[in-house]
Amino acid sequence: MAVAYAALGTAFTFLMTALGASLVFLFKKELGAGFQRVFLGFAAGVMIAASVWSLLNPAIEMAEEMGRISWIPAAGGFALGALFLLGLDKVMPHLHVGAQCPEGIACRLSRTTMLVLAVTLHNIPEGMAVGLSFALAAQEGGQFAPAMALALGMGLQNFPEGAAISLPLRREGMSRPKSFLLGALSGLVEPVFGVLAVLVAGSVRPLMPWFLSFAAGAMIYVVVEELIPEANLGEHSHSGTLGVMAGFLIMMILDVALG
Repeated sequence: MAVAYAALGTAFTFLMTALGASLVFLFKKELGAGFQRVFLGFAAGVMIAASVWSLLNPAIEMAEEMGRISWIPAAGGFALGALFLLGLDKVMPHLHVGAQCPEGIACRLSRTTMLVLAVTLHNIPEGMAVGLSFALAAQEGGQFAPAMALALGMGLQNFPEGAAISLPLRREGMSRPKSFLLGALSGLVEPVFGVLAVLVAGSVRPLMPWFLSFAAGAMIYVVVEELIPEANLGEHSHSGTLGVMAGFLIMMILDVALG
């Protein structure tokens, strides 16, 4: 049951990515720098709030219920999640929008492929977070409202993320259908990692606090390493800052109201 709910939740976030990617059929040019800063900031705010209310707090509470020292799995999982993303960042070849030099291991992949891989890298912890949230809900008697709130928040920030990959691909000279397809497929990693996380966590319930904190650490790594710096590029960075505040506020309201 948890796997089915996780698949549905992450399918929603994937569809929101695809919906955002479909903007390539409506716009001839990519979004302005100001809009991109707002969207990046919004995604960062959502992920920060989700890491605290949907992942770290439940991990601490669950560890306390198990009679453990609550901060150990929270801190340990958080650190491991950050190290995991750091390792992927160093190994996986990828190129951020607007950058000239790719990151990761040197390879002969095309520029467009590395653009897609950059967004795919961000989507891995998001899929894990949604999947683990549904797994936790299933283990605690089917209280799925918090997991649904997390999926909704992630879906909202995935919409501009889909556009942020398909529109630059179109600018690179790719056809609209192919730009849409690659933009949408960048979100496919979320259902994959969401279901995998549930399958692993469901078989070892005592480790659930570690898995939840792991997803939180991975998301905060993405926020600090990529999203906030990119949201504050340029002379006028207030739009990115306001985006962070708005994303945090909306995700906090969703989590507290529905949780």
